[in-house]
Amino acid sequence: MVEIKTPEQIAKMREAGLVVAAIHEATRAAAVPGATTKDLDEVAAKVIADHGAKPNFLGYGGFPGNICTSVNDVVVHGIPDRATVLKDGDVIAIDAGAIVDGWHGDAAFTCFVGSGHADELIELSRVTEESMWAGIAAFRKGNRLEDISRAVESYIRRQPRPPAGRYGIVEDYGGHGIGTEMHMDPHLLNYVTKKRGRGIKLVPGVCLAIEPMVTLGSPHTHVLEDEWTVKSDDGSWSSHWEHTIALTEKGPLVLTAPDCGRAKLAELGVTAAPDPLA
Repeated sequence: MVEIKTPEQIAKMREAGLVVAAIHEATRAAAVPGATTKDLDEVAAKVIADHGAKPNFLGYGGFPGNICTSVNDVVVHGIPDRATVLKDGDVIAIDAGAIVDGWHGDAAFTCFVGSGHADELIELSRVTEESMWAGIAAFRKGNRLEDISRAVESYIRRQPRPPAGRYGIVEDYGGHGIGTEMHMDPHLLNYVTKKRGRGIKLVPGVCLAIEPMVTLGSPHTHVLEDEWTVKSDDGSWSSHWEHTIALTEKGPLVLTAPDCGRAKLAELGVTAAPDPLA
């Protein structure tokens, strides 16, 4: 069953989304050479507490962190710890979430630590982020879930190939419904497969986390012995971007973007819904 939200409930999710945006701002600033991923987790914990919110990652299925910190060839679900010290040239994906009055927000971004990053890494992050926005632009009334998947995949496949030969669209993980729980129906692939059909019809009140994960090589991954950390099979580095979006009568509302996605969607010819908290 897909949970349909009222405008009042979407407003609560916007509150949670703004906490997530604040976590992103603080952890992006803290992701410098010499910092540990545990340091970033502590920064996130303080932001969540300062906003009177609750972490939705901490304790989820036994996960031990407030955020996921995925460095270089870690695709997703990296566990913050003292042993992982960020170095100049690293790439880290920070996935963060928060709960306000029982309503969830969830978003991720890719961050460059220090300087000296290869052009292919910078382009990988750009392609991944832009594919997310292509998916968000396709999140409109009357479309189906598959239209979002197609928009994400099509954007990636239209880009010039990296030196490795092809971008790997991670197959084992994707986007999801979100609301009173962090992960809900429907599951959202970042590529199209006939086995899944066209998916649900998109109507006002549907809320999704759209989150492409892309590598510079293989789309295949494996989970380490800690039962959380996901790495690419071939050791290629990856990028992960995500936003939580609500579909409203007035269009998409990017709940975890400070401006509700207004500026970026305007570039794509889409009008973002107004901020319910404004």
